[in-house]
Amino acid sequence: MTAGEKSFIHERICIFAGKTFDPNSDTEVADVLRSKFNIHLPQRRSMDDSLSSTTSDHEIISLILKYRSMK
Repeated sequence: MTAGEKSFIHERICIFAGKTFDPNSDTEVADVLRSKFNIHLPQRRSMDDSLSSTTSDHEIISLILKYRSMK
Protein backbone atom coordinates (compact mmCIF):
# COMPACT_ATOMS: atom_id res chain seq x y z
CA MET A 1 0.00 0.00 0.00
CA THR A 2 1.21 3.45 -0.81
CA ALA A 3 0.70 6.64 1.14
CA GLY A 4 -1.49 7.82 -1.72
CA GLU A 5 -3.81 4.83 -1.38
CA LYS A 6 -4.11 5.35 2.37
CA SER A 7 -4.82 9.04 1.81
CA PHE A 8 -7.51 8.19 -0.76
CA ILE A 9 -9.23 5.77 1.65
CA HIS A 10 -9.08 8.39 4.44
CA GLU A 11 -10.66 10.93 2.10
CA ARG A 12 -13.51 8.54 1.24
CA ILE A 13 -14.10 7.79 4.94
CA CYS A 14 -14.33 11.52 5.71
CA ILE A 15 -16.70 12.12 2.79
CA PHE A 16 -19.04 9.41 4.13
CA ALA A 17 -18.79 10.87 7.64
CA GLY A 18 -19.25 14.45 6.48
CA LYS A 19 -16.27 15.54 8.58
CA THR A 20 -12.59 14.89 9.06
CA PHE A 21 -11.61 12.50 11.83
CA ASP A 22 -8.89 9.99 12.65
CA PRO A 23 -9.91 6.44 11.67
CA ASN A 24 -7.20 5.12 14.00
CA SER A 25 -8.88 6.70 17.04
CA ASP A 26 -11.26 4.21 18.65
CA THR A 27 -13.18 7.01 20.36
CA GLU A 28 -13.60 9.08 17.20
CA VAL A 29 -14.65 6.03 15.15
CA ALA A 30 -17.28 4.99 17.69
CA ASP A 31 -18.58 8.56 17.96
CA VAL A 32 -18.88 9.08 14.20
CA LEU A 33 -20.54 5.70 13.62
CA ARG A 34 -23.03 6.30 16.43
CA SER A 35 -23.88 9.94 15.70
CA LYS A 36 -23.83 9.97 11.90
CA PHE A 37 -24.92 6.43 10.98
CA ASN A 38 -26.69 5.20 14.14
CA ILE A 39 -24.33 2.21 14.14
CA HIS A 40 -23.74 0.83 17.62
CA LEU A 41 -20.73 -1.45 17.75
CA PRO A 42 -20.82 -4.67 19.77
CA GLN A 43 -18.48 -4.93 22.76
CA ARG A 44 -15.34 -6.81 21.76
CA ARG A 45 -11.73 -6.97 22.90
CA SER A 46 -10.61 -4.45 20.29
CA MET A 47 -12.16 -1.83 18.04
CA ASP A 48 -11.13 -3.86 14.99
CA ASP A 49 -13.00 -6.89 16.39
CA SER A 50 -16.05 -4.71 17.03
CA LEU A 51 -15.93 -3.30 13.50
CA SER A 52 -15.52 -6.78 12.02
CA SER A 53 -18.44 -8.23 13.95
CA THR A 54 -20.94 -5.40 13.48
CA THR A 55 -24.15 -6.28 11.70
CA SER A 56 -24.03 -3.09 9.63
CA ASP A 57 -22.97 -3.50 6.03
CA HIS A 58 -22.32 0.22 5.51
CA GLU A 59 -19.28 0.76 3.28
CA ILE A 60 -17.63 3.03 5.86
CA ILE A 61 -17.05 0.00 8.11
CA SER A 62 -14.97 -1.83 5.50
CA LEU A 63 -13.12 1.37 4.62
CA ILE A 64 -12.19 2.01 8.26
CA LEU A 65 -11.01 -1.59 8.66
CA LYS A 66 -8.95 -1.32 5.49
CA TYR A 67 -7.46 2.01 6.61
CA ARG A 68 -6.61 0.65 10.07
CA SER A 69 -4.87 -2.39 8.55
CA MET A 70 -2.50 -0.16 6.57
CA LYS A 71 0.50 0.57 8.76
